Amino acid sequence: MNLWGVPLDLRLLDVVFASALGVLLFSRVNERRTLWLLRGYLFLVALAWFVQRWDKLPLTSQLVDAMVLACSLSLAILWQGELRRLMELLGTGRLAVLLGNPRNELRATASTVAHLTEAAGRLSQSRRGALVVVDIGSDLRPEDFLNSGVLIDAQLSSELLLNLFASDTPLHDGAVLVKGNRIISAGVILPLSRQGIGRYGTRHLAALGITERFDRCICVVVSEETGTLSLANQGRLERPITSSRLQDLLKDLIGASPGAAPAKAASNSAKSSASAVVAQSSSRLSVSSSSEEPLP
Repeated sequence: MNLWGVPLDLRLLDVVFASALGVLLFSRVNERRTLWLLRGYLFLVALAWFVQRWDKLPLTSQLVDAMVLACSLSLAILWQGELRRLMELLGTGRLAVLLGNPRNELRATASTVAHLTEAAGRLSQSRRGALVVVDIGSDLRPEDFLNSGVLIDAQLSSELLLNLFASDTPLHDGAVLVKGNRIISAGVILPLSRQGIGRYGTRHLAALGITERFDRCICVVVSEETGTLSLANQGRLERPITSSRLQDLLKDLIGASPGAAPAKAASNSAKSSASAVVAQSSSRLSVSSSSEEPLP
């Protein structure tokens, strides 16, 4: 059986591939306005495809094709950063990032949040500048930076972060790259953003630049002049924030960690066992008091 001159099995395969591509696109879109634009564009593409199947509507087909071309140019201008990121990921073969499947070493846990929050708070109090890049799924590589820095490959700890950003060390001016629970490198030079050049310093522009290019990494920034804490995510900077606010943001962005559930369960079980002990002690006291005879 043929449909518009194409065998049915090939048509079904075409529909499956197109549906999979559509699901992948919609799953990668987080902002509502971007989702609306993508829906409208796909609707125009589908309309153009249906109109082109009819040979008796040449004028309508030309108009719809012109609308699709104009919308394609407009979206290319609006989404130039996203399209550049897509080309980079396809060129480097990082398909796991496109599919939203970060590797195990990129998955941070509750200890990552604790170490980052403690180190950022202490650096803020002493007004020591710092820039920490946390890779949560972008699979950052040395070619993604202007300078890949010095390889560290050590277990993440707040003490090590404080030492790396000490003012008398040669690596304190660059960024520290964190993947999962490990510090990969230090002294990393990041690409700068073009937005807010007059408002922000070099560290903040570097945090905006790397998060504009890769949407699955976040940057914790400590200002050297004021000690202000900031967090960059997807090309947006939230500042100033407190240590508790930073901890909440990191928990939301990194997500629930595998090691957090057992600890929470253990805490709940400890609380329940303590409540049971208190209840049992109270019942024993009430029984003993009821069994006593009244004084004459």
